[in-house]
Amino acid sequence: MSTTYDAYGTEEATEGTVFNVAGQDWDEVVKGAQETEDDRLVVNMGPQHPSTHGVLRLILTLDGETVDETRVGIGYLHTGIEKNMEYRTWTQGTTFCTRMDYLAPIFNETAYCLAVEKLLGITDEVPERAQVIRVLMMEINRISSHLVAIATFGLELGATTVMLNGFLEREYALDIFEMVAGLRMNMAYVRPGGVAQDLPPGAIDKIGDFVKRERHRFGQLRKLLDANPVYLARTKNIAYLDLTACMALGVTGPVLRSTGLPWDLRKSQPYCGYETYDFEVATQETCDVYGRYLVRMQEMDESLKIIEQCLDRLSSGSAKSGPVMIQDKKIGWPAQLALGPDGMGNSPNHIAHIMGQSMEALIHHFKLVTEGFRVPAGQVYAAIESPRGELGCHLVSDGGTRPYRAHFRDPSFTNLQAIPAATEGSMVADVIAAVASIDPVMGGVDR
Repeated sequence: MSTTYDAYGTEEATEGTVFNVAGQDWDEVVKGAQETEDDRLVVNMGPQHPSTHGVLRLILTLDGETVDETRVGIGYLHTGIEKNMEYRTWTQGTTFCTRMDYLAPIFNETAYCLAVEKLLGITDEVPERAQVIRVLMMEINRISSHLVAIATFGLELGATTVMLNGFLEREYALDIFEMVAGLRMNMAYVRPGGVAQDLPPGAIDKIGDFVKRERHRFGQLRKLLDANPVYLARTKNIAYLDLTACMALGVTGPVLRSTGLPWDLRKSQPYCGYETYDFEVATQETCDVYGRYLVRMQEMDESLKIIEQCLDRLSSGSAKSGPVMIQDKKIGWPAQLALGPDGMGNSPNHIAHIMGQSMEALIHHFKLVTEGFRVPAGQVYAAIESPRGELGCHLVSDGGTRPYRAHFRDPSFTNLQAIPAATEGSMVADVIAAVASIDPVMGGVDR
């Protein structure tokens, strides 16, 4: 075994040159490549994808137009969300975790709240109407997230029409979020014990119109891409990643389902009552970029079916009426919320009650808001199916009013491991399609 060059030390390598890539190390990386016998070029890839605008660093070693080696550098969007959650109450944690994967805030909130509810032992006490609203909001969020994935993917391949159409349709989803939660993104709408507030008047009709529109618009989007010869040339048999590779790397979500495995936590490990909804798990067997696109398009169609079932339950079914927050007043916070001209806040009736009618209610409100509720000591893991795969939350409680430890298994972080396997040996141009097909969101990668 021969000694090879290491940019950061003199350790021996078992095979080839060792590069430990971090920040401010370009001179060392280039020097290491120059001292090898091969005539290769080392370049920084990007920016071409929204995630590569400074926060995801791809270091490619090229032999002409062929990628010999791909190294992934992450860690340039560090928010410290998980650490900050240790210094906030259990309810305030929702406001932090919603900002991780900023394209799927509702999923972040739901995974976290399901874990908190497990620790509290109140999973079965969450009102049915709240569970249906959670499913409704998640599926709308799944559509808005997939629309961004497909829109940015089209833009990177030169299809600006796809980008414009994708973001246009996403606006209709964000309008619903704003109507229901008061915010377009990072809503902190899902809370331990339920949701922050009930659907406002007119929401069901607005969402129904959204479903009708998108069913037509998804068909138009397919006409732009499904059989487009340029698009097919850039996606078919590109970034091949089979089931064996996905299982070895822990890849989940549309990337895994494009290998033919129907692994979807909504079916395999149901939560929030998903076992009561009628929908199919979208799969393909192409193992390539094109298959991942088709899976996302099929998933949006299935999400529309789930949304329609939610609307039926909320308008005339078993969840037509009832509370949207657990009835235990020592946990359910906030007591009452309302949307006003200046945003969402405590309703006028609740303010009048605590400020002018009941001293006990004021004391209880003050303690719940400032101190929070206590959660029994223990640890749990709760996982859901986000637009990018398995999103899990591991919570540890020491019996206090805030998490002792919070850690999230974000699918973007795990799925990024697949980039070298999907790109090495391919052409440089195919790296763009490979990264886009994985659909990483760096807010979730670097928490």
